[in-house]
Amino acid sequence: MRTQHLRLRLGIVLCTFVLAILLSSGGAFAQEDIGKYPSRPITFIVPYSAGGSGDLAIRLLGREIEKHLGQPLVVMNKPGGGATIGVAAIATAKPDGYTIGQSPAGGSLVVLPYMEKLPYHPLTDLKYIMQVLHIDMGVIVKADSPFKTFKDLLAYAQQNPKKLVYGTNAPNSIPNLIVEQIAKKEGVQFTHMPFKASTEYQTALLGNHISFAAGEFLHTFVDAGQTRVLLLFSEKRSPDYPQVLITKDSGYDVPCPAFVGIAGPKGLPNEIARKLEEAFTKAMKEPAFVKGIKELQLAPLYRNSKELTDFVTFNFEFFGKLLKERGLIK
Repeated sequence: MRTQHLRLRLGIVLCTFVLAILLSSGGAFAQEDIGKYPSRPITFIVPYSAGGSGDLAIRLLGREIEKHLGQPLVVMNKPGGGATIGVAAIATAKPDGYTIGQSPAGGSLVVLPYMEKLPYHPLTDLKYIMQVLHIDMGVIVKADSPFKTFKDLLAYAQQNPKKLVYGTNAPNSIPNLIVEQIAKKEGVQFTHMPFKASTEYQTALLGNHISFAAGEFLHTFVDAGQTRVLLLFSEKRSPDYPQVLITKDSGYDVPCPAFVGIAGPKGLPNEIARKLEEAFTKAMKEPAFVKGIKELQLAPLYRNSKELTDFVTFNFEFFGKLLKERGLIK
């Protein structure tokens, strides 16, 4: 009996020893892998269709990143579901640094998680690496509109409730919620007409089907004298439109998380995240990227991992309270 017990104990000790060796080897192997990262191309998921401002910016960045990572960035577009399909693909990817993607602006991070059952939570299932750009959003009218300023538009709305029809890219989108908050503060009423994309509401605006549009806009239309910007959803004046009022200066205390960021799945090792942030930051300074972004009239705005995480957290909590106040969620 004693011999059997002794053999059993020796067996347990031996198994424990072997397991410890295997785990130790695995850890060393993992560290070695991180040190060699990246050893193959990196897939970068863009949760929108090809050709949008974020997609074009990422492709510009992708051309420069190989200089600093030694591997190409392969852009994969996964549009749909208000960008939630692409974000879900990023959140559920293997956390080895070979599948990362664009953390998109707006609803997919700070609105839709409250209103739909999604396979990710923006604060617990994503690791935010950095922010690259800020995207201009605001209120635009057709160039021949009688409204020369945003105050003109509000004055008309006060005398004509619900007569002004405005378009956005979706119901309960960030621009929709911002406009309704402004309307509430000013005591006016607009009629909302949702579209599927910014290109659609801009076409409707040019065709005189809506009074104004709210959201992302084409700078080429503004520069060509086809549309005019009355208000920017921003905390800082735009260098492209320094004369245009911004929400902060106008007393509208509502944020607009319109940005292009980079994120990976939550389990992404810190060492890989730091390596990616360093490489993308260097790529942002490459002359070709700076020139390309300027031509696209996009605004570079860097936030590091912590700053971007805090920014998303603030906006997620802000719009959660706003949705409750509007009775859209319990």
